[in-house]
Amino acid sequence: MTGFARVRRVIPEGEIVVSLKSVNHRGLDLHFHLPHELDPIENDIRNVIRGGVIRGHIQIHVTFLRAASEGPAPLNRGLLAAYMTAFREAAALYGVGGAVPDLNSALRLPGMLGAGGEEELGEDAARAILDASAEAVAMLNCAREREGAATATELRQRCQTIRALVSRMDGIREGAVPAFQKRLREKLGELLNGAGIEPQRIAQEAALLADRSDIAEELMRLRTHAGQLETMLEGSGEVGKRLDFLLQEMNRESNTILSKTGGLGDLGLTITDLALGAKSEIDKIREQSLNLE
Repeated sequence: MTGFARVRRVIPEGEIVVSLKSVNHRGLDLHFHLPHELDPIENDIRNVIRGGVIRGHIQIHVTFLRAASEGPAPLNRGLLAAYMTAFREAAALYGVGGAVPDLNSALRLPGMLGAGGEEELGEDAARAILDASAEAVAMLNCAREREGAATATELRQRCQTIRALVSRMDGIREGAVPAFQKRLREKLGELLNGAGIEPQRIAQEAALLADRSDIAEELMRLRTHAGQLETMLEGSGEVGKRLDFLLQEMNRESNTILSKTGGLGDLGLTITDLALGAKSEIDKIREQSLNLE
């Protein structure tokens, strides 16, 4: 499910900002954007997010802006000297006369405003970052739950539509099977006229073929699967992966129905239209199922 959360915390060591953005994904796909000084706790942040999120493509942005220290400005004089030397050498090498170093650009270089190296992350700051990450996960899940509730309502409506289509197909089927048997007996009678085949044998073959074209079992399973889907949506816990499997079964039953209704004339065409409608609803549910954990 899609969602966004941002947590900002101010601690004695500086300011922490944790941002999480999620979009649909079959599994859990985490992408981190952290400053180098937070590399030691990246795995800890990963565990915090995994503890609260199961599916989704998650973008994790964490920034830690240290508070200004007292005393002289923390200028990395060695790095600045190296920058000025490199600038002058490049100007002389390429004949760029009168070039003036851009101090603003120099001060934006990583590590320029420091004590000669990156300061280690303290335990208190690390714990505050992890706490902010956990809070961001909770906020993200609140946003995802709101979207999930709306998605579940839509899926339940589609399940009801499928069950209504199954009921209509079942009603047509009861009238279609006798019609199919009659039509098949007439056709066989025309083809075998005078061939000496007993009428009883023709009736038996017609009944056998009609039974092979009966969709009662497929309709029953499709109706049952739709009910199971609704039960899943009413329950708790992870449903996304179980829903994928159930939708495969529903799609298989719909395809079987379509393969069996080719010889039922106008009634078969009506059942085909209804079965196609059911497949369309199943496909739409499959698209939305990627939004659910």
